[in-house]
Amino acid sequence: MAWLHVHFHSEVLRMPVSMEVLLPQHVAGGWRKTKDPGPYPTLYLLHGMSDDHTSWMRRTSIERYVEGKPLAVVMPAGHLSFYTDMAFGRNYSRFITEELPAFCERMYPLSNQREDRFIAGLSMGGYGAMKAALNAPERYAAAASFSGATDALRAFQSLPSQLVTDVFGSKEKLEGGENDLFAEASRLAASDLPKPRLYMWCGTEDFLYEENVRFQYHVKSLGLPLEYEEGPGDHSWQYWDRCIERTIPWLLMNRSSKGEE
Repeated sequence: MAWLHVHFHSEVLRMPVSMEVLLPQHVAGGWRKTKDPGPYPTLYLLHGMSDDHTSWMRRTSIERYVEGKPLAVVMPAGHLSFYTDMAFGRNYSRFITEELPAFCERMYPLSNQREDRFIAGLSMGGYGAMKAALNAPERYAAAASFSGATDALRAFQSLPSQLVTDVFGSKEKLEGGENDLFAEASRLAASDLPKPRLYMWCGTEDFLYEENVRFQYHVKSLGLPLEYEEGPGDHSWQYWDRCIERTIPWLLMNRSSKGEE
């Protein structure tokens, strides 16, 4: 498994950006190397508000969890954007769902097929992953949220007013719009667009627990394919490490075992 530190210029964001990439190393018959030469499925893995693009590598054993598996992991910097096209800021939604996959699929041996493209994240990144899958379901086969900030309207009560204004504009603009996950889930369910597989986990002691419960009930009531789990735990990395370990096999469950040891 190769660990790449990548810096490039984003035309969408109009600035330099950074990301961490885990890429399978193909060595025919090699020990603990994938036997699959690619192109590989890709997990776009998003960080939370208090973190950056290096956090998944520093705080979890994700490199060990993907070792020997035909899966690349891309961990981009999302800053404090909530992975949205910000009301007063830059277009992070376009960057994450359009420019970033296109760039990575040109640079590395990554599949450009929907069934091989996944997205996941924690907290703010869980919101970003669900938003990407609900807004652009034709691009993702599956999405996962760990302790996700699923109710963006609640951000107006809990986060600094300047931050939420920069990201979402006004509460009136947010409610029912493309950044409202409840509304986006309803629109996707009523459409003829493909429906990504969805997964959510939240700890019962997490301060975001109640909104995760409400969102999973809403999504399930619409008939969207959601697997929801909860258990003892708060808003911390020891639980997210377990989440990503369990989620990787779930993402690959519909793919053949080619390339795995």
